[in-house]
Amino acid sequence: VVAAANERLARMSEHRYSLEHTAQRGAGETRGGLSLRVRDDWSGEARDPATLSGGETFVVSLALALGLADVITAEAGGAELDTLFVDEGFGSQDTAGQDRLREAIQSIQSDFEKIIVITHVEQVKDAFPVRIEVTKTESGSTFVVVQWRA
Repeated sequence: VVAAANERLARMSEHRYSLEHTAQRGAGETRGGLSLRVRDDWSGEARDPATLSGGETFVVSLALALGLADVITAEAGGAELDTLFVDEGFGSQDTAGQDRLREAIQSIQSDFEKIIVITHVEQVKDAFPVRIEVTKTESGSTFVVVQWRA
């Protein structure tokens, strides 16, 4: 899973980050499990994932999830996943962080038929050419499909 995640992470971080197994327990880790460090090739240092910023955490978590999906797909006889759902993390980011998250998602868009991003952040909504806007009312929810081309 880590090897598959590193393939994804290399593309999403422009080869800045990679994951490494470690015997050291991470911050707040009380039981055994998958202990990881994140190597930052800009600094040459490996660090605890707890020290990552929100945007960095999002990218590493997405890479791990996609790496796991890649391994499961390979083990299941090569059936491919056509659709990826990303239930954000954008709201906790500043503008630069939101840009990095959008870039990470766009860097993997050719791997999926559809990538569905769930967000409430206007700047993020505007970054994608098709969106479904859901409006809640007392009598139920309605939706409208909005498309634009840049």
